[in-house]
Amino acid sequence: MSKFRVYCEGEEFPKERIAALEAAMQGFVESDVTLAIEFVFVDGEEIQRLNRETRGMDKVTDVLSYPTLDGIKGEPIFGKDYPFDVDEEGNLLIGSVAVCTNRAKEQAEEYGHSYERELHYLLVHGIMHCLGYDHMTDSEKAEMREKEEYILSKLGITRE
Repeated sequence: MSKFRVYCEGEEFPKERIAALEAAMQGFVESDVTLAIEFVFVDGEEIQRLNRETRGMDKVTDVLSYPTLDGIKGEPIFGKDYPFDVDEEGNLLIGSVAVCTNRAKEQAEEYGHSYERELHYLLVHGIMHCLGYDHMTDSEKAEMREKEEYILSKLGITRE
């Protein structure tokens, strides 16, 4: 079962929360290599620029995911299959996730729960996209939501 490594700088997501998320994700995917993901926290202007330049949508959004591996949803991940995606520490990079902190704060208020819950949800949502999950159909959405809620429950984050 896999280990998980989160790369994240800044104060938005403290080291103890990073460690908790890494522990919650451990074993989620069958892998012979540590899986790594990068989190970047941005403002509304930056997420709009990213959304426009990478998706052709000129609007603010809450989270953008940039997976590096294709066809991995529900599959075992072996380092030998992705020799060019391994970082200097030997971890296999599965992608990057950009979160708009302004939008996360607005949504927390809008949905009536804490910023911490919204931020964790968006991060886990981004991870699921990087692991190949999507929500284009009702069945995909249900599957992805089940996985997200499983990880959030391991973090002790429930719907408030």
